[in-house]
Amino acid sequence: MGRRLLHRDDPAKAELIGNIKVTREDWLGAALDALIDGGEEQVKVKVLGERMGVSRSSFYWYFDSRQDLLDALLDHWQHCNTAALIAQSRKTAATITEAVCNVHHCVIDAALFDNRLDFAIRDWAKRDVAVRAVLTTSEEARVQALTEMFERFDYAPTDAFARARVLYFMQAGYDAAELGETLERRLSMAAHYLRIFTGVEPQPKELQAFADFVRAVDARDSKTVAQS
Repeated sequence: MGRRLLHRDDPAKAELIGNIKVTREDWLGAALDALIDGGEEQVKVKVLGERMGVSRSSFYWYFDSRQDLLDALLDHWQHCNTAALIAQSRKTAATITEAVCNVHHCVIDAALFDNRLDFAIRDWAKRDVAVRAVLTTSEEARVQALTEMFERFDYAPTDAFARARVLYFMQAGYDAAELGETLERRLSMAAHYLRIFTGVEPQPKELQAFADFVRAVDARDSKTVAQS
């Protein structure tokens, strides 16, 4: 995911008026970039202000303290990444393999689920007990949502829980491994992964729909990079 546009630089946002040079959204976006690029230690009010060309007083219009900003980053992560995964697990699906494909949209689409932000939060949690507690609660909610997804397709509770954990933690480890696989290589394995995750043979139309989604996202992202 590229660096977030500042509110004042984004033509899709309403024009800023008066003495307002940046918004709370701008401060949060700049802090998210800093967190992802260098960890929470790089989330410094002075540095963020210099990047945006504004004084520290602008920051205190929106946040009480640096800790308030850090708390906002965690809240943003939960309301974006965790909420997105849970919502995808609850999407209407005719089969369990289609349901798992819905969840894997999160893996593919950074606009839906920011994988880099997830890694940044995990890294942060290694050094902060409070963040570790938030991460644990969030991951439990994600696994619970996936467990309920399997249960909707008549998997026994323990089996549903085990499959949910395999699905969730396998993907986390897969992304961390940074295998550098091509898009087509990953798609060629989709049917095999779905069979392992669910014990069910995926339908050709499900695999085609997933492949179409993946290629559409890849084309969109490639176009965005080319225009930037």
